[in-house]
Amino acid sequence: MKLLRYGAPGAEKPGLLDTAGRVRDLSGVVADIAGDTLRPAGLKALRALDPETLPLVEGTPQDDLRLGACVGNIGKFICIGLNYADHAAEAGMPIPQEPIIFNKWTSAVVGPNDGIQIPRGSAKTDWEVELGVVIGQPGSYIDEANAMDHVAGFCVINDVSERDFQLNRAGTWDKGKGCDTFGPTGPWLVTPDEIADMDNMDMWLDVDGKRMQTGSTATLIFKIPHLISYCSQFMSLQAGDVISTGTPPGVGMGQKPQQFLHGGEVVTLGIAGLGAQKSKVLAA
Repeated sequence: MKLLRYGAPGAEKPGLLDTAGRVRDLSGVVADIAGDTLRPAGLKALRALDPETLPLVEGTPQDDLRLGACVGNIGKFICIGLNYADHAAEAGMPIPQEPIIFNKWTSAVVGPNDGIQIPRGSAKTDWEVELGVVIGQPGSYIDEANAMDHVAGFCVINDVSERDFQLNRAGTWDKGKGCDTFGPTGPWLVTPDEIADMDNMDMWLDVDGKRMQTGSTATLIFKIPHLISYCSQFMSLQAGDVISTGTPPGVGMGQKPQQFLHGGEVVTLGIAGLGAQKSKVLAA
């Protein structure tokens, strides 16, 4: 299944993408793509529906029909740093011995085609295409062998980052990661049964039509089951929590010379099987 949320910001309704690429309304079935809807029983109930019996929503998604973030009421937005071997090399940093965890504030979350706002005082706003993992079954101290039982689905995330705030303003990375609009999420939540090989998913990102990032989840240092298990040692994972699993090489900070976003650019990105995003960058 491909689950989504459509409509005006703050008033999104739950939906499902049918096999013809049309949106079907789920608001008569569930309140949102969030919480209990993402647990195994909730997904099973949605899977039992015949999409043809659901109301058809007018418009084309990501064209004249706005999509919001594919998960509503995200509780925790957990991010993993330096989790691609080739990106660590690009950054000139050693491969981590354990996953690096930081946070993106949920006020950063926007839809997959919403604008990215350059924050005041920014000189180094950067891009990062990432695979997002959405938790379905809650848990703590999750065994790696059972970790995938806790996954509701996958999605595309742009982990927009302000590198000066992140690296030069003292304290943790979080300062440069959670600015408003720094978390485009979606277009849809794709359930695991639709993913042939989560360890070999192609990823890409363009800025103004120029390919900047080309990668694959094949070069992940810490694989998804390990990340779920690892994170659950330090916090309980709840339905609707998101883990953004890291980015491949090609970020602006890694260019020679470095290249950053200043406003006016169009950033497009995607992951095979999960759809694509297209965001206009708005000047401060």
